[in-house]
Amino acid sequence: MSGLVSTVGLWGADKAVALTGYTPHQHVPSPIEPHFAAPERISSLTFGPVALAAAVARAATTRDDAPVAVLDALQRSTLPMLETMIADGTTFGLSTHFQYLADTERTFLAARVGAGITDLYMNALGYTWRANAACLSSTLDPHADFIYEGGNASGHGVVLAEAHGSFAANASAQSVHLQSKNKYLRQVKPYLAVTSPYGRVIHGYSIAFGSKPNALGAFLSLSETKINKPRGKKGTPPPSQATEIRGGGSTPTSIALAAHRSNFFLLGGDEVVDWIDWVRTVDGAPPEPTPIEFLRLQYAGRQYLVHPSSLWWRDPPREWLEDLLDYQHHWRHALRWPPRGRVGRRPHLGLFAMEETAATEFLKSLTGIIQDGGRSIPATLQLPSFGSIGFGLGGESVGRFRDDADYQYALFRDGFALLGDPNRGRPRGITMWSPKEGMFLQ
Repeated sequence: MSGLVSTVGLWGADKAVALTGYTPHQHVPSPIEPHFAAPERISSLTFGPVALAAAVARAATTRDDAPVAVLDALQRSTLPMLETMIADGTTFGLSTHFQYLADTERTFLAARVGAGITDLYMNALGYTWRANAACLSSTLDPHADFIYEGGNASGHGVVLAEAHGSFAANASAQSVHLQSKNKYLRQVKPYLAVTSPYGRVIHGYSIAFGSKPNALGAFLSLSETKINKPRGKKGTPPPSQATEIRGGGSTPTSIALAAHRSNFFLLGGDEVVDWIDWVRTVDGAPPEPTPIEFLRLQYAGRQYLVHPSSLWWRDPPREWLEDLLDYQHHWRHALRWPPRGRVGRRPHLGLFAMEETAATEFLKSLTGIIQDGGRSIPATLQLPSFGSIGFGLGGESVGRFRDDADYQYALFRDGFALLGDPNRGRPRGITMWSPKEGMFLQ
């Protein structure tokens, strides 16, 4: 049961990290896809604690062939550490608690934070959909971490992103930049122009992030494929804008299924994960087509869907959702940190949710595939995308809308969200998803 988490002890200030190194790498031909124009690099990334926590969770659960139990272990082993290992203040730094970690734990935490920073950066560039890049080679061969689609890559192919994190005593702008270059050459460059299950690789990035213990400051370095033509003339509006595209985004079905497998897992919607796995393989009997309930939650001017597994206090024999809607104090009680012994499977920094339009359009599309017995999967799906909130370009108020700046949350371009203060939300009803009949309000 993913979903609900505590914000006690978490740093409060947004942090800005400037790009301290950049190297464009030549490739022939350039560009690989003639009509692709890479977005301009971002010179400063700003993010809040909720955004980083969500990105770390997204990155850790992107392996789209991993069983739910493995994703659960990855998530639970990382997120709680963010609360105590990162210092407060507008400048990134590690807290004094970091010194008590063993070397292996330091390496693990740095890798996960590096992956989260990479996900934030790629979303800030305008890319929307993500998948794991393990499909590019055998597990013995070095390869990039993630594949992204959307934004400027829409209709052209996919881009690679390699992530690296370092919290070493000798971390510096030079060492972090060297890592980004080396990893680009070893784990990105060999796969340019290669065809993946999600599309042809048309561009690549290597993003390295580092910070030195006992010293404030962080280093962020980028290596990417060089484009020998003017940039930015095609694609989405600047990623810092809070734009929204409804119904017009043609997204490869394969990468949409991969991204939403991670998203609905984090929501606690294992039933949706089971159906995604079935339509991708059509292996064996389909899951039970039992309708799934979602709570509709109004928060910061939007409607979100929350999976009931987030509400730890529910008593199955009761009509708990009716009580929730009838009595506001039940709703507040549901979003408090659960008592000892009832934590279940959930991270520690808010409430995972999906923007209602994003969830509804995807689940409707999934129903269409299920109704056809999984035999005919369309090449693309029409899915919405959103402007990022809770992180973005430095000095851009981290992508938040001005009228909801007092809310602490993060919204990603695919509609996935982490609500840092969910007790401010208002329940607005119940939505049911029937795998074989679609969406309907109850």
